[in-house]
Amino acid sequence: MTRTVAAFVTSTAPRLHLMAALTVLVLLALAVPVRADISPFVGSYKGSADVLSADGTVQTRDMSVEIARNDKGFSVRWTSTRRRENGTENSKTYAIRFVPSDRTGVFSAAMGRNVFGHDVQLDPMQGEPYVWARLSGDTLSIYSLFVTDEGGYEIQQFDRTLVNEGLRLKFQRLRNGVPLRSVTTVLQRQ
Repeated sequence: MTRTVAAFVTSTAPRLHLMAALTVLVLLALAVPVRADISPFVGSYKGSADVLSADGTVQTRDMSVEIARNDKGFSVRWTSTRRRENGTENSKTYAIRFVPSDRTGVFSAAMGRNVFGHDVQLDPMQGEPYVWARLSGDTLSIYSLFVTDEGGYEIQQFDRTLVNEGLRLKFQRLRNGVPLRSVTTVLQRQ
């Protein structure tokens, strides 16, 4: 009986090693972060929205956003246009490139370059925004964090969710936890 057990162990040992090796390879493959797919968001969107300020005033603005792939990740360019009572317009446009981080679905803003030519984040301690993006399901969120001169903070959050008509935009701006401005609208795919 001792020989039978020894023969069984000897004959199954190579198979056990192979199964252990395959198990390790499968676990390693699962541990590699899967890159989030920006493809469904790529395109141009336009619309208008009523912007609600903390003092209760409402301003109508025309809005547009373009989301595009680039060689390392993707870019987002958005414009907000306000019409003044005297008929003139005031437009603000922002464009940010994003590159994948080591976290699945989280992207770093590539807003600057270091001395070696690598993409880097801006420095919030220098009054610059710290920006990142998160892709979770049907929602692309972009966050901008500012450190105020007094040492407080301001954060802006843009949630862009895919809907049948295009993108549902939800924007919030907070300073030290106090809401300053909010927007909710749907931008039509162009």
